[in-house]
Amino acid sequence: MKFFLAILASILGSLVCTLPTVAADKKAADKKIVGWVEKVRIYPSGLVIRAKLDTGAEYSSLDARNLTFFNRSGVNWVRFDVIEGDGKAVTLERPVLRQATIKRHFLGSQKRPVIRIGVCLGNFYRETEVNLVDRTGFQYRMLIGRKFMENFLVIDPAAKYTGEPECGEQPSLE
Repeated sequence: MKFFLAILASILGSLVCTLPTVAADKKAADKKIVGWVEKVRIYPSGLVIRAKLDTGAEYSSLDARNLTFFNRSGVNWVRFDVIEGDGKAVTLERPVLRQATIKRHFLGSQKRPVIRIGVCLGNFYRETEVNLVDRTGFQYRMLIGRKFMENFLVIDPAAKYTGEPECGEQPSLE
């Protein structure tokens, strides 16, 4: 009888230990699988750029050149250029939500303006906050962080460019 109870306890212990894994797998199965590099469409412009999906970054960053801050009806705004893949600059204007202090490895911290944009990745659309920074020295125009991906996306580190950004008509964000 003791032997039977020991086997039963072992089996029940194994089942209890695997329950969180089964629950996590079910959640992961509901998420869209994307590559570590993808084309994204940003709104309100509809511009398509290449983005790196980075689980090491909490927030997203967008390559922005020629930042000019101004006031519109008592609200702080920023005007900036985003460079398309062919080198053409597109000028955007967005209200500034706040200034973020970004900690950078080996370089100290940096203040960056934070704005809200829409991002389309495949057929997944989400509005998100991004900080603006000159990413001249980087290969990708945008870095997409965990806050954008959480609860919706899983990265396959072996995949790149899993689909074109096709989200249809999106809000103007104005």
